[in-house]
Amino acid sequence: MTSDSLPVKFKPYTRQTISQAPQWQLLPEELREAVQVVSRVLPFRTNQYVMEELIDWSAVPDDPIYRLTFPHEDMLSPADYSKLRDLVLVKKDEAAIDEAVRRIRLSMNPHPAGQMTHNVPFMDGQPVSGLQHKYKETVLFFPSAGQTCHAYCTFCFRWPQFVGMDDLKFDAKESNELVAYLKLHKEVTDVLITGGDPLIMNTRSLAGYIEPLLSPELSHIQNIRIGTKSVAYWPQRFVTDKDSDDLMRLFEKVVASGKNLAIMGHYNHPAELRTSIAQRAVKRIVSSGATLRMQAPLIRHINEDPKGWAELWTTGVRLGAIPYYMFVERDTGPSHYFQLPLARAYEIFQAAYQSVSGLARTVRGPSMSAFPGKVVVDGIVTIHGEKVFALQLLQARNPDWVRRPFYARFDPAATWLHDLVPAFGEKKFFFEDDAERPHKVVQLATRNSGRYVPQSSNEAIHGIATEA
Repeated sequence: MTSDSLPVKFKPYTRQTISQAPQWQLLPEELREAVQVVSRVLPFRTNQYVMEELIDWSAVPDDPIYRLTFPHEDMLSPADYSKLRDLVLVKKDEAAIDEAVRRIRLSMNPHPAGQMTHNVPFMDGQPVSGLQHKYKETVLFFPSAGQTCHAYCTFCFRWPQFVGMDDLKFDAKESNELVAYLKLHKEVTDVLITGGDPLIMNTRSLAGYIEPLLSPELSHIQNIRIGTKSVAYWPQRFVTDKDSDDLMRLFEKVVASGKNLAIMGHYNHPAELRTSIAQRAVKRIVSSGATLRMQAPLIRHINEDPKGWAELWTTGVRLGAIPYYMFVERDTGPSHYFQLPLARAYEIFQAAYQSVSGLARTVRGPSMSAFPGKVVVDGIVTIHGEKVFALQLLQARNPDWVRRPFYARFDPAATWLHDLVPAFGEKKFFFEDDAERPHKVVQLATRNSGRYVPQSSNEAIHGIATEA
């Protein structure tokens, strides 16, 4: 029996307990200070597997997994860091700290791309707690028991879920409202169970959310997706945890019901797939009949090397996983610390893509999950003497926008869709038509007995709907 076959108890570390980790003493004082200060604003949680198996402590602070999981001073502006440091380490005024922290958080665009204002559906005239419905076919479900992770990524665009700001949090205690909503919406084929990380739950709790989706009344639900980072941060969940076998049986039950179960595995760096237990986890997931798709954003300081992406994708394919998305880091949280120019993102994607075989070219990117939808940078080309970004929407609020090419003037400094302007003298992009028309901004779904009403192109981009 190998050491990977032996059960290991999960041991997390937070701001309050990180000093108990033996590796803490390896850090110079300025790095320990940064953790204590910045973790007041952004969530911090790691575990002994990440610290013992994934981080090269001789390369800290430049080790990519350290950058991925430990807060850094530069994630805050110099002024904010200086003020907060004084409050935390000198004045120790908790009321003042709370006030400063909330101000900083609210300045960080906590819910980008209309998550809070445009993605929340209504049923019986009331918003449905713990759901998002941005794209016609797919509903996102946030079970309250899954609103944490085995470790937190410093770039995470869902950081408001973890910092105690209840007014900015998505969570649902039960699946009853989800099932009721899905019964009204036969156009929905996919349910994405997300968080946080649903696989932080034990199998019995997870089954309580999944099994109702297998009802014959929900035969229109074809795909159940589970978004998870556990494949990288705690692969023991699939191999040696006390209910890992039960988890595999649950996966098999979903597949036997005739539905596709897709595990949306978040892998940010090839180091996360180099350990033997991480590779065994992939094998166990695939052997259950579930599919495992690999996705991650491109992040400065962490995964800028095309060779790393190529290694990640080719290793995944060899083990049976499917490369799915390379995302662009979202415009939220400490995005200034992580973001890369779109031109550089395309160069990295192209270099990685051209070095792998066709089996790994299922991956799409670089893709921005922006307000109108998933905008992919297809290329950088010169047309009629003008250098432009060639773009299209892989998914969209309005289905008519999908796969419709459009062009933006080349800007070497642009990092997000809002930095781009239309090419060829156009005044606006096609999804901005009639933007000047007076409108009333409400939630994405109209208040029409729970019915999700697809919107016109203008309504979808600006969140316009009419009272039914």
